[in-house]
Amino acid sequence: MHSLSERQVGARRGIVTLFFAMMFAFRLVCSQTRDGQPLLPGSITANTAAVPLSRTTSPPAATNPIPELPTLHINEAVMVTVELDFGTRVPGIAEALRDVERQHTPDDGKGRVFAILDAYGGPSADGKKLHLSMHVSTEKPGVGRLVFRRTGEVLWSSRVVSGNATNMFSGKNLTILVDDGQGKTLMVDGSENPNSIMDARLRDGAQTVRGVWPDGAEREVTFLYSACGCPVKVRARRAGDLTVRASELPVIFHDDPAVVRVIERLMGWKRTP
Repeated sequence: MHSLSERQVGARRGIVTLFFAMMFAFRLVCSQTRDGQPLLPGSITANTAAVPLSRTTSPPAATNPIPELPTLHINEAVMVTVELDFGTRVPGIAEALRDVERQHTPDDGKGRVFAILDAYGGPSADGKKLHLSMHVSTEKPGVGRLVFRRTGEVLWSSRVVSGNATNMFSGKNLTILVDDGQGKTLMVDGSENPNSIMDARLRDGAQTVRGVWPDGAEREVTFLYSACGCPVKVRARRAGDLTVRASELPVIFHDDPAVVRVIERLMGWKRTP
């Protein structure tokens, strides 16, 4: 039997001590897990539950640095243009807008920060994606985002701050302007709540829209219903007491269906789904 020297005994004691230290460290790491996920600083648990088209959210917790967002004032507008991948079938604009989630984090915790006034576009040059442009109007201070629900991609985000309060969003006043075909724009008086745009009187006289819009003629009609005071323009053709849109684009006031119903009733357009 060979005896061990003091140096060999000390080395073996060191190995045993190191082994127990490693076991203790392993148990410490395992104790700091939950549902199989390590609780490490900065880790994020993704929420994959379905979300509504538009929602009001609480400000994010300040545990991690938040990237500085571009700033817009209330009552301003910005055009957001993106290309979206829907897979094998490229949808129309109205259908695509249902896949664009509006996220609102208002400073006062109530209402919405922005609205999409109109949108237009079509298939990309290669036909594989949808080219989409959205006209966004800011309404109150807070943070607003547009998110592509299929991928979670943030299409637009901005912090909206006070200022530029010349045009205040009322939520009730709809203004309609009609081109008279000779380069002059006429304001429609809706105070008598007419059943048809043709029966509405013009603001600057006793004449009705019927008198300046010949049957079969195509005219540009402008709608104002926004915090920024931005015009939303469509072209329509008169067909008797009604009108027919010359094109389904742009999609207008997608975030304000009640206003769309009023416009459809006045213009005689088919109700949108």
